Amino acid sequence: MDLKRSHYIGNLGASMKGQKVLVGGWVEDLRELGKLTFLTLRDVTGVAQVVIAGNENIQQIKDLNRQSVVLVTGTIQETKARDFAYEIKADKIEILSRAVHPLPIDPIGRLESNIDNRLNARALDLRNQRVASIFKLRHHVLFSIRKTLTELGFIEVNTPKIIGSASEGGANLFSLKYFDKQAYLAQSPQLYKEQLTIGLERVFEIASFYRAEKSHTVRHLTEFSSVDIEAAFMDYTDVMEVLQTVVTNVFDHMATNCIEEQKTLGIEVKKPNTPFTRITYTQAIAELGKEGISLELGDDLLDSHLRKLGEIHQSFYFITDWPMKLKPFYIHEKEDDATLSKSFDLQYGYLELSSGGRRLHDPEKLRSRLAEQGLNPAQFEDHLRSFDWGMPPHSGWGLGLDRLMSVLTQIDNVREVVLYPRDPERLFP
Repeated sequence: MDLKRSHYIGNLGASMKGQKVLVGGWVEDLRELGKLTFLTLRDVTGVAQVVIAGNENIQQIKDLNRQSVVLVTGTIQETKARDFAYEIKADKIEILSRAVHPLPIDPIGRLESNIDNRLNARALDLRNQRVASIFKLRHHVLFSIRKTLTELGFIEVNTPKIIGSASEGGANLFSLKYFDKQAYLAQSPQLYKEQLTIGLERVFEIASFYRAEKSHTVRHLTEFSSVDIEAAFMDYTDVMEVLQTVVTNVFDHMATNCIEEQKTLGIEVKKPNTPFTRITYTQAIAELGKEGISLELGDDLLDSHLRKLGEIHQSFYFITDWPMKLKPFYIHEKEDDATLSKSFDLQYGYLELSSGGRRLHDPEKLRSRLAEQGLNPAQFEDHLRSFDWGMPPHSGWGLGLDRLMSVLTQIDNVREVVLYPRDPERLFP
């Protein structure tokens, strides 16, 4: 049996009339009409109509269930079907795999299934072209991000996900036994990417990270994908510009290269206006005050506060210069006001997409900051050692890829844009 297809369906066309082809895919529909049977065949690139005649071929597929896998050898010919520009007259059909009936969900989407049933049969769910379009877009988003950062001089790296200490001093970590030692699943690559600026200067990583938060919202996961950068000799305003470029290039790439996926999802991707609006934390407090929400300087912004700010700023915007007490130990203070930090969050409406800032590169300041936040400097000695080897000033950020996908696809539930999402209840498949 020759499994090598001559063409993907998406590469076929009416101009190929009379040409012999060998195509393979999944049976989406079967219709008997007199002495002919019409088969709708789909692969990852598109869909085609196959015309089957002759008793042998028709008998072969008589009891074939939808979503079974077949190879079709045939000839391109004209068609009278309204939905197709051509059809394939089958000479030979080979059944490679038979699908059961009934299937756990309807992958065509004629019958709606709830998201839990769909996630339980995620591989089959991808036969639904709306769902498949989400992950085709995700592929393009990753391509665009890597292209932009590479062109800006960043080097892609891979850091450990099994670590020996809490990377940011947080409590929301998954712990595990690592032979006879205590270990954790990494919640970010923060400490490693800072260290790597010593030798590589500009680094980025796209990877999964883990937070043991029992959050039951449409935007939180326990395993999430993050895009992280760190850059030597850059201040926080410099990496804000990098982040803006990454995001706008993603939208520009989508608008140009993903027309069919946009049509399938019923969305229109447009490059956002630049520069992104920038407001300071202090300005955000003042804006909320005008809306009747009274906050003291130093108060954290809750979800309800961000939703109100999102009504004022409905696209991408930065909130900068947060109070030091609201930021991790490694964030640098502002020179003109030590109570404020050189930090930022990137928002899309109420949704936080990214957080970043300038990092401390003075090891003595770092040890002092750790002690101030009730953390034991001894637990970070492996990290602090590298700061004695010529640590440059550096800045960086982390961007939630799954949340960016939610914005891009205009889908609120982040589980829809992750292949196999993990939350407090979901561990399988």
